[in-house]
Amino acid sequence: MAQIDFGGVVEEVITSEEFTLDRAREVLARETVAVLGYGVQGPGQAMNLRDNGIQVIVGQRRGGASWERAVADGFVPDQTLFPIEEAARRATVVQYLLSDAGQSAMWPAVKACLRPGDALYFSHGFSVVYKDQTRVVPPANVDVILVAPKGSGTTVRRNFLDGSGINSSFAIFQDATGRARERALALGIAIGSGYLFPTTFEKEVHSDLTGERGVLMGCLAGVMEAQYDLLRRHGHSPSEAFNETVEELTQSLIRLVAEKGMDWMFANCSTTAQRGALDWAPRFRDAVAPVFDTLYRSVVAGEETRRVMEACSAPDYRQRLQQELERLGASEMWRAGTAVRSLRPENRR
Repeated sequence: MAQIDFGGVVEEVITSEEFTLDRAREVLARETVAVLGYGVQGPGQAMNLRDNGIQVIVGQRRGGASWERAVADGFVPDQTLFPIEEAARRATVVQYLLSDAGQSAMWPAVKACLRPGDALYFSHGFSVVYKDQTRVVPPANVDVILVAPKGSGTTVRRNFLDGSGINSSFAIFQDATGRARERALALGIAIGSGYLFPTTFEKEVHSDLTGERGVLMGCLAGVMEAQYDLLRRHGHSPSEAFNETVEELTQSLIRLVAEKGMDWMFANCSTTAQRGALDWAPRFRDAVAPVFDTLYRSVVAGEETRRVMEACSAPDYRQRLQQELERLGASEMWRAGTAVRSLRPENRR
């Protein structure tokens, strides 16, 4: 493991140079990996495993849209693509990548397919940590491991194809075989991780649920909407409001942050922008800190999990979700975004 100084705190991480792909192939040489679920994380992880020479099959409900997507991605029915329970029975490593609500619903059937010495793999600590709500309690005779890519399934695949890799956390919940750690690291490298950092199932789900509802998605969407609406109320055009709120962030500034950090981005902006950002950042931090405190308490208490389980299990959930997403897309801000994206040079060729 490499020791890296993260802002004064030294952490140990595992890079793809230390735990190589060749070593991962050796560890997984006699394994059959079943990726159960072909929705968000499933496609990227399954295809990366396959492209890296790992014996991988996919488990998905036969005939549905995700089944057809797997076929389009080159998985062959009754050879490398099976119904969920059959794939689980054929595997020595079960990557449980159904939705969180789906994991709870399918657990009795999947649990019955596990054999002593198998590995049960998650990319989210949700089901295991909140077992009182999900009823997912792994048997004592299997390894229970986690590799959680720090990005969407689309990014997992895209970064793999461009050779950049993606950061992932890993955790061991249960080591029944003595091989849980090397299995986790091998799978983490084989799905395309550039480096892996240790965590626990609890810390992963607490940070993940907070991040999704906070900076990564919920907070980001809310703050963007607030600034866009403010500019529109003061007479700015949709194009100007969207460019100043979203386009400049996603197409310029966040790329500078990704390249070398926030301080470097500040140093490479105009002095006016730099001074304003340094002055106003603490005010925004202090304004949202109480909201984040409330959010984190809600995550740890299981309230966010309860909300997810109740909402996603409702028979009309997909219909109501589609309506919510359509309302979001139909808002002036995101219709302006569609127009702005259409004017990018790469979209006008």
